[in-house]
Amino acid sequence: MTTKGKRAARRTDALSTQLIVRAATEILDADGETALTFRALTRHLNTGYGAIYHHVANKSDLLAAATDDVIARAVAGQVTIAEPREALRALARGLFDAIDAHPWVGAQLTREPWRSALFDVYKSVNEQLQALNVPEEAVFDSAGVLVNYILGVAGQNAANARVLADHETERADFLEEVAARWAQLDPARHPWARGAAKRLCEHDDRAQFLAGVDLILAGIEAVHREHKDS
Repeated sequence: MTTKGKRAARRTDALSTQLIVRAATEILDADGETALTFRALTRHLNTGYGAIYHHVANKSDLLAAATDDVIARAVAGQVTIAEPREALRALARGLFDAIDAHPWVGAQLTREPWRSALFDVYKSVNEQLQALNVPEEAVFDSAGVLVNYILGVAGQNAANARVLADHETERADFLEEVAARWAQLDPARHPWARGAAKRLCEHDDRAQFLAGVDLILAGIEAVHREHKDS
C-alpha cells in the first residue's frame, strides 16, 4: 500500500457509448447538470479520460445523448394502442413520467430543439393526429400546441419538484402555504381564489396534466369536426 492508499483497479472491459450515456444519466439524476463533469464520469466508470473522449466529444454532446436516450425510451416504451386518442394520452403520460424522473431533460430539450429526441416526439404525435383525421394543413399547429403543452408542463413540474427538494421542502407543506395566501386574497377582486385554495392541496399534478391533454385533444377534435360538417 502506498502512502496515498490503494487506487481502485481500472476497468478492463470495453466502454460503449450507451454505457457512458447511462452512467451520465445516473450522475444527472442524482446531482443535476453541474455535477456532470468528465472527472466525475471517469470516477463513476472507473476508467480514463481517453476512453470517454473516444465516444463523446464534450459535455454538451453527452447531455444531448443522454436526453435523446431518455426520450427515445419513453416514446418506444409506450404500448401500441389502436385508438389514436388513447395513444396520444399514453405518449403524454410516458413523457411526463420520464421528465419527472429525469428533471434535467426538460431544460435540455428547450436548449437544442433540433435533437432527434424532439423529432421522435413530433413524429409520434403527428402520426396519431393524422389517425384522428386532423386535416394535413392543421397537423402542424395541432402538434405544436400539444407538444409544447406536454413538454412545458412536464418540464415545469420537474423543475418545481427539484426546487422543493433543494430547499428540503415537502410539496404538501408548500401547497398549504400557497393555499393559505390565496384564501386571504380580496374575494371581490379574486373570486376564484377561495375555491381554488380549497382544491389546491388535494390536487394531483399528474392527473391535472392529463386533464389538460384531454382538453387539448377535445378541442382539436371539435374544431376539425366543425370544419368537416360545415
